Amino acid sequence: MLDNIRPRSYAKNGLRMLAVAGAYFAAAKVGLAQELVGGQVTPLWPPTGIALACLLLMGIRVWPGITLGAFLVNLTLGPSLLAVAAISAGNTLAPVCAYLLLRRARFCIELDRLRDALALVFLGALTAMLISSTVGSGVLLLAGALRSGDFWPTWSVWWTGDAMGVLVVTPILLVLRTSRAPWDARLSRWGEAVALAVGTLLITVMATVSSINLLFLVFPFLIWAALRFQLAGAAGCALIVSTVAIVAAAQGSGPFAEHGLFLNMVTLQAFNGAASLTALLLAAIIAERNQAHDRLEHICARLTEVADRVDRERRAAQRLPPEPEVRHKGG
Repeated sequence: MLDNIRPRSYAKNGLRMLAVAGAYFAAAKVGLAQELVGGQVTPLWPPTGIALACLLLMGIRVWPGITLGAFLVNLTLGPSLLAVAAISAGNTLAPVCAYLLLRRARFCIELDRLRDALALVFLGALTAMLISSTVGSGVLLLAGALRSGDFWPTWSVWWTGDAMGVLVVTPILLVLRTSRAPWDARLSRWGEAVALAVGTLLITVMATVSSINLLFLVFPFLIWAALRFQLAGAAGCALIVSTVAIVAAAQGSGPFAEHGLFLNMVTLQAFNGAASLTALLLAAIIAERNQAHDRLEHICARLTEVADRVDRERRAAQRLPPEPEVRHKGG
């Protein structure tokens, strides 16, 4: 019997790895549409967010799928087979280290605690992604595909892309795991959701095409999303805001028009990090508040039941007649 179970388990794990590799490869093609350096460095790298989400949902055993997907993507970009292998190793180590750091911090994939949002931002995105950006940029420099003067601009774009992949893509995938479409919601609720999405898109586009720096205008929409729709709304609006801002930075429009690549990436990382941090932290705080409210209601209900039972037992022990029912006259 064990001999039959093991091949099935191996086949299941193999299919999972192939699925992870396929998702990584497909997401990489989307990310490369906004490449800024050397045809392979982009300010939004969705595969990293997908890789971390897969590790959180399926465990460390799927890491070969991440390596395979990264290798296939980088194989089409070069510059050499050895460099491709080294870059793929860095692309694997970053999400794996992010996963281990989050496990160490007792991260909960529901993202319904303040500590989970902080861990995802500072450990999963900003810290762990230093590995892939440093390894990738260093390999390109050693391989002669990058000039020494372009190292830090390339490093900044690489780090921004991987960090944004975690901040933007991972929460969406974690939300989709448990979310269900509220088909029974009121029409006004659907209208509010549509108005929020459209308003977030329009205000972000306006802020990123204007010569005046109006990026701060998106924060009321992120707050609205977190307050009214919690993590699902916060993650969705953060995705809209970050994607539009990344496209604007790649095209050098609006507030990104008169600066160099390195300064644009610093500005973009600061803005997207602040936007994601605001949305995720506020959504986590609202979720914690709702959980505390539910626990208090449950405790009050239990206390009421206990008080009623104690009162009944006391009356039964004293053989007292039940209290007469008080009726209130109308008017």
